[in-house]
Amino acid sequence: MRAMLSENPGGPETLRLAEVAVPEPVPGEVRVKVRAVGVNFPDVLIIEDRYQVKPPRPFAPGAEFAGVIDAVGDGVTEFAPGDRVMALPMFGALAEKVCVAVERCHRLNDDISFEQAAALQMTYGTALYGLDDRGDLAEGETLLVLGAAGGVGLAAVELGKALGAWVVAATSSQAKLDVAMAHGASAGVVYPTGGLDREAQKLLADQFKDACGEDGADVVFDIVGGDYTEPALRAIAWLGRLMVIGFPAGIAKIPANLPLLKSCDIRGVFWGAAIRLDMAAHHAAMDRLLDMIGDGRISPRIHASYPLERAGDAIAALSSRSVVGKVIVTVD
Repeated sequence: MRAMLSENPGGPETLRLAEVAVPEPVPGEVRVKVRAVGVNFPDVLIIEDRYQVKPPRPFAPGAEFAGVIDAVGDGVTEFAPGDRVMALPMFGALAEKVCVAVERCHRLNDDISFEQAAALQMTYGTALYGLDDRGDLAEGETLLVLGAAGGVGLAAVELGKALGAWVVAATSSQAKLDVAMAHGASAGVVYPTGGLDREAQKLLADQFKDACGEDGADVVFDIVGGDYTEPALRAIAWLGRLMVIGFPAGIAKIPANLPLLKSCDIRGVFWGAAIRLDMAAHHAAMDRLLDMIGDGRISPRIHASYPLERAGDAIAALSSRSVVGKVIVTVD
């Protein structure tokens, strides 16, 4: 079978499509014929050895996928060949067939496409965990989403609206903001790219305050970090919650007086560790998200789809920061 392999640390151009042996499921595993793979920012990091997980090489990147089971290992009773599933191996998905532990598989209804499922788990799972479990977002509250047009950001916009919040989207361009507004945001801010000096940070804080209203943002969903976190924190409400999701713009340096002045919380959102520690909660969240797709409250936006032989291009597109929504790799 074919697999896209990382044989040496490096960028997407170092990946190689290779013929490898078909894996056999061990007890407690199923083998899945892959149909669609979701590409995520950890795929950019893992092939460069900059991610917290460092698989032995050669390995295929790809943390999540959807497909059809074609074999089961000893002791597996939950699934059978022919079942449609989505799964979270965390790496190894960019291949024609993948063996994965049963507990990391989730059954798919026939009315959910493989592409939708491949776009769901990491982005919407992270967003739901951040907004609901960690952010305690309540109906009627104001939600400010930084990086609102990327995979996780756009998921947070949609889920924020579905949970009854008034959503303010912050993006790096008007075109991205237009997409976020079309997916449920009620207001928006276009922020400048690159490093921000103190004057630019103050100006951005004022823009956030104007967009969020007099009381400020009850929840800030920060996927960006760097110089953008402090302006968002200055626009937070009394008893607000700042969710730290990621920091592609760098790790923020936050003045300690700001949480004191607003009696607000700064909370970390480590979805990968959360599902590892409580897989039952993860499956409950996936059922909830699949129901939301079914009734039209959320609809994953596919930015682009690539065949397996162009999986390196898919990862390169994601690393360029130009993606609006989700990048998918399809496997025939």
